[in-house]
Amino acid sequence: MVSQDDDSAQRVALFLVFGLIAIIVASVLVFGVRHRGVPAAAAPAAQTAAAPGMAAVPATSSSAAQAASDAASVKVEQGIVKFYFASGKADLALGASEALLDVVKGAQAGRKVAVSGFHDATGNAEQNAELAKQRALAVRNALTAAGVPESQIELKKPEQIAGNNTGSDAEARRVEISLE
Repeated sequence: MVSQDDDSAQRVALFLVFGLIAIIVASVLVFGVRHRGVPAAAAPAAQTAAAPGMAAVPATSSSAAQAASDAASVKVEQGIVKFYFASGKADLALGASEALLDVVKGAQAGRKVAVSGFHDATGNAEQNAELAKQRALAVRNALTAAGVPESQIELKKPEQIAGNNTGSDAEARRVEISLE
């Protein structure tokens, strides 16, 4: 009789562990999809559209809506890759590698890569310029890690964009990459 009680307790414990794992995986998938700006209902379509092992990077036309949040994000608009950064941070968003695929292909074809940093007008101007530089360097490092020779990457001087507290401060915290 004791062995049946032990088996029953083990089954309950395993059920709870697997249930907890399922909840965590589902939460990560839902948060990850919503973090990238894809509605939860479109999540399966976005995931199947990506190549195996790669996350889908949505290309939306509403850059202000994406940048309005304070989370890091990445978007591709009309051939320009835009990395948006959280306030005071220089960490790249998830999906950075996938967003850089076309840029890497262009660089492998011999084109130059221009990396432009932007920052808002709030706070200390010197600190903002330094943070914009750190963000541009983080993007440059991602490019070199993806195989782009440093000699093909041109870092442009950070530019200040005037903010008006309507989301343009978040829009200004970005680095743009284009092929020349």
